[in-house]
Amino acid sequence: MSKILVAMSGGVDSSVAAYLLQKQGHQVEGCYMKIWLRESDPFGECPWQRDIDDARAVADHLGIPFRIVNLIEAYRERVVDDMIRGYGSGMTPNPDVTCNREVKFGAFLDYARRAGFEAVGTGHYVTSKTNRDGATELWEGQDKNKDQSYFLALLNQDQASAGVFPVGGYEKPVLREIARKAGLVTADKKDSQGLCFIGKIKIGEFLQEYIPDRPGPIVNVEGRELGRHKGLHRFTLGQRKGLGIPSNTDGKFYVVVAKDPAKNELVVAFESADAPHLYTREVAVGNLSWINRPLEEPCSILAKPRYRDPSRKIRFIPENGNARVVFEKPQRALTPGQIIAFYDGERLLGGGVYQ
Repeated sequence: MSKILVAMSGGVDSSVAAYLLQKQGHQVEGCYMKIWLRESDPFGECPWQRDIDDARAVADHLGIPFRIVNLIEAYRERVVDDMIRGYGSGMTPNPDVTCNREVKFGAFLDYARRAGFEAVGTGHYVTSKTNRDGATELWEGQDKNKDQSYFLALLNQDQASAGVFPVGGYEKPVLREIARKAGLVTADKKDSQGLCFIGKIKIGEFLQEYIPDRPGPIVNVEGRELGRHKGLHRFTLGQRKGLGIPSNTDGKFYVVVAKDPAKNELVVAFESADAPHLYTREVAVGNLSWINRPLEEPCSILAKPRYRDPSRKIRFIPENGNARVVFEKPQRALTPGQIIAFYDGERLLGGGVYQ
């Protein structure tokens, strides 16, 4: 039996996680991480008060203690500020991956350990195993449509070994049925969308409060101006909607293929398999992180180039602490700041950041 602090977001996944860990005989407490300051939000619905109420109702129903921990400062410094810096420099960061590494398995894990807990439980759709040498391995969840191993790609061994993931072996419909039979108020609650623990916020609307617009030209690959943009931070590679320039008479649509911060130019081309810069087989990856042992020699493995993408065959080539990744087939819009997750079959090896 372990003493486990469960991160309860007010959703069905973390609610069932707490229920299952209690059924397994662990000493369980629930905790809501408060990481956003505003009681109302100009971007739309701010869901935290309802989420707290739902998480507390589940804890009360299970008869487990419940607490709220204030991680607003840590979230601001480690996730929001990092995201703003990334977009401001022309990259497209992934705040959900950063939130897992820096907050859920960073500040929250530190808090749990100080409070005397041996592990933290979450509602992630991943599974955890212990290998022969006692190290922890993370594997894809049973429900491939919900698998969240990608979002844990930047965890290290200490973080992975401290996590308990009881829902990873279930399909989502089964999980909801467990919640109904257990009488949990979150059984039919819709899954949350948007930034990690903040809610339904459009990233462009969020960023406009922090990054001033810097209008500039939209140009094609030959350099001819086609229109104007409000700021490069509003766009990402591969984006097709919201460019503000019309398609041509044949119905072809423009897509973002590059951003030139020095000239403040947004570069577009017509969407096609041979559009310049849009598809590539080779990419540089930095900020490497490994669940267990690092890959130190060139090897052939699998990778997910982005969330919900199927695993692709790659050649991984280490280079001075970073890596060069060569895909078997060209990939669309591999965007600086985004995450690539490495796999051996369904076993998560680690991940890195496109440079």
